[in-house]
Amino acid sequence: MTDPATAVADALRSAIDGEVSISTSRRAQYSSDASNYRVPPSVVAFPRTTDELAAITDVSRAHGMPLTLRGAGTSVAGNAIGSGIVVDTSRHLNRILEIDADSRTALVEPGVVLSALNSAAAPHGLRFGPDPSTHARATVGGLIGNNACGAHALAYGRTADNVVSLEVIDGTGRRYEAAQDLSVVPGLRSLVDDELEILRLEFGRFGRQVSGYSLEHLLPENGTRLARALVGTEGTVATILQARVRLVQVPVAPALVVLGYPDMATAADAVPALLAHRPLAIEGLDARLVDVIRRHKGASRVPELPAGGGWLLVEVGGESAAEALYAAGLLVQDAATTAVRVLPAGPEAAALWRIREDGAGLAGRTAAGTQAWPGWEDAAVSPERLGSYLREFETLMDDYGVSGLPYGHFGDGCIHVRIDIPLERDGSVLRSFMVDAAKLVTSHGGSLSGEHGDGRARGELLSLMYSPEAIALLGRFKALFDPNNLLNPGIIVDPAPLDADLRRPRALPVVRVNGFAFTHDDGDFTKAAHRCVGVGKCRADSGASGGFMCPSYQATMDENDVTRGRARVLQEMINGELVSDGWRSQEVHDALDLCLSCKACSRDCPAGVDMAQYKSEVLYRSFRGRLRPVSHYVLGWLPRWARLAAIAPRLVNVVAGVRPLAKVGLRLGGMDSRREIPAFADRTFRQSRRGVASHDPGCGHQAPHVVLWVDSFSNSFTPGNAGAAIRVLEDAGFHVVVPDEDACCGLTWISTGQLDGARRRLSRLLDVLGPYAEAGIPIVGLEPSCTAVLRSDLVDLFPGNARATAVSGATVTMAEVLATVEGWIPPDLSDVVAVVQPHCHQYSVMGFDFDRALLERAGANITTIAGCCGLAGNFGMEKGHYDTSVAVAEHALLPALRARPEGAIFLADGFSCRTQADQLAGVEGTTLSELLADRIPARQPVA
Repeated sequence: MTDPATAVADALRSAIDGEVSISTSRRAQYSSDASNYRVPPSVVAFPRTTDELAAITDVSRAHGMPLTLRGAGTSVAGNAIGSGIVVDTSRHLNRILEIDADSRTALVEPGVVLSALNSAAAPHGLRFGPDPSTHARATVGGLIGNNACGAHALAYGRTADNVVSLEVIDGTGRRYEAAQDLSVVPGLRSLVDDELEILRLEFGRFGRQVSGYSLEHLLPENGTRLARALVGTEGTVATILQARVRLVQVPVAPALVVLGYPDMATAADAVPALLAHRPLAIEGLDARLVDVIRRHKGASRVPELPAGGGWLLVEVGGESAAEALYAAGLLVQDAATTAVRVLPAGPEAAALWRIREDGAGLAGRTAAGTQAWPGWEDAAVSPERLGSYLREFETLMDDYGVSGLPYGHFGDGCIHVRIDIPLERDGSVLRSFMVDAAKLVTSHGGSLSGEHGDGRARGELLSLMYSPEAIALLGRFKALFDPNNLLNPGIIVDPAPLDADLRRPRALPVVRVNGFAFTHDDGDFTKAAHRCVGVGKCRADSGASGGFMCPSYQATMDENDVTRGRARVLQEMINGELVSDGWRSQEVHDALDLCLSCKACSRDCPAGVDMAQYKSEVLYRSFRGRLRPVSHYVLGWLPRWARLAAIAPRLVNVVAGVRPLAKVGLRLGGMDSRREIPAFADRTFRQSRRGVASHDPGCGHQAPHVVLWVDSFSNSFTPGNAGAAIRVLEDAGFHVVVPDEDACCGLTWISTGQLDGARRRLSRLLDVLGPYAEAGIPIVGLEPSCTAVLRSDLVDLFPGNARATAVSGATVTMAEVLATVEGWIPPDLSDVVAVVQPHCHQYSVMGFDFDRALLERAGANITTIAGCCGLAGNFGMEKGHYDTSVAVAEHALLPALRARPEGAIFLADGFSCRTQADQLAGVEGTTLSELLADRIPARQPVA
């Protein structure tokens, strides 16, 4: 007999052209959202049209299988997961059908990403008013499901206030437009007429009362707006096919007022007086959250803030920048603080807003570094009660011995916080804390949720907020639309227990076995994998703001190929229920296959996920002591083969240049035959240095010493870069030491998961470079990926090793070491126009700020590419990766090269980046050292 999931999948495949899957991989990827919960679906579907979405609802009803709609999957309340059919609307149902500038409305499908809608409306000077921090990946359908608000809801209202009409199918199969007519749902008008007293007394008491259903919109004095009442129903009463939403005018030049206070509660006390100035937004930011950013992302990521332990970010608008600044000055007079900074619209203001946007991920670790969880992350009270509520809430956390980093929409009285409630074993503390927190917020007349919905996290607690009569009314409302309880069951009405289906207790510790130490996660791979809390920033195209994450997802737009999807599969591997073959599970290797190991997530992910490291660990544990894929031996051992090629490089290059032979060699080596084999240098750098004396740290030279570390790539492929580096360093006044011994960082062994081999090479490297580092001599790296190994992977492969720590701390880039030289003037590059590709590992580990500052100081006119080149070391060479590699290059690199001005150079320190540009665009690149060295005048002989 066919099992129910297979029968439903077969029926769906007959009804729609979009993908339908019951694979363990898909079920793993969609088993969690951004909440604490895990509910593997039976079937995952990807409709291509709204008619296909309608057909899916038909199948759901016919087979009695529950239906859950999902957008970006960023719900922190657990309302985007379900045991039946989970529908991903973001993949295909993302069309903007109309922008009507005259009526200031837009007609969209539910999977449209909010930032895409705003981009389409921008030419008309319009945007959607509410702007949740997840706007770069959150979908309009998700906003409607949760009644999302965001920072600017203070000025523009909630999503409900900005929805004009909805085309829906309810749980009975009725398809209609929901606007202001209650008659489209039989029995709804009489329900409202019968319950006017409850509707008026218990619903819509203040702006951020989002918990339950927003039934106040059904009242005659509120216009009987059915569309607004359906907003925030979390997919439990109707499926949205299309939405017409209201647009608002984009502020001309808002000013940002930053106000400092001793603590967050004192900051909250100041809010009511500020509201009289009608600001666009009032956001709260805790000093502990800022400290987390400084500690993990670098102090440069945080603009200067006025003194205080908590801040309000207040945005004020005007018809001009001058008018906004004048309004800011008036507001400051009522701020009850002298710690003030006023910022016009610009980079510093944008940087502060980015901190606020990343709050959900950054707050995933407390100030002490422990894992913090959502659940009670979204409560709201009236602004005049906010200070008192915060003080009592801090006392409650102290009573439980837990902590969190509060922030949020203070102007609306909505507080976000993640709390380090111990979830590793069970949910007992979670249950007790949530009940007490619910009693606290309701004692202040507040709401369990201020914008995220109730979901699995808070639905059970609604009885503490509403009377039994109101709770019964919620059930009667749902029954009119979904009498068989097939639409997202267990949410709001007849809710599931808040401590059921928790994800974290299912995951037992996975301790180190000679691979990476995962020191930031107490040596536990489980903790590392659960850094991913699902906020989904990896799904956003962050190139416009300089981000690099996640290149493979931008190429495929498939949850399988994004950092979060990979993390979910790893989490399922750890708990062993869905993905049951451990490290060797095919699902795991499929999920990691298109990971470029670019490490961009280690920088861009606010939770600090490093999927490149996780992938290396998986490959290590999977193939340790076993036969590996041939590419691991060919590409993973590249420095070995480069040394052999150095015996007769011209012969090797001639053979590699014969395409039929090269194609055979590439195929046999596990590589794509469309690739070319990079040419080896006629003479390696070390060969050219034979007979040149090196020096010990104490050799007596008066000039400051630096060590030039010539990695395997620079030595074998681009020796001219190393020679250029020497010339630049000597021009800057350094005495350059080049060690005689080979010092390989083991990068290619790391990227292929051969960590024992990598550790052996790094041990030799420590013997070579360690004495210099211990003597306080900087070690200058040339190849960014190799330099990044010494700055990051080295200390995690040698935890607690003093010499490794010294080498890591001493390793610098060319730009970093030149920045330490007082009085050195870089060569004039004022006639240089350059398209610059920072290497992913440089961006992720060292950063590109020093390089940018050096180039600008030298007068160069640069355009910096944001995004991976697509080759990414061995990734783009391997069989099966070519198409993705090219697609990634097409996202940023190739368009930038095509659009470069005539005469512009291509500047890239990464060997992979230059190789990709050469092979795909026929553009030869140069390095920073070569660019500078070419402009340094020849030295005159000493008389």
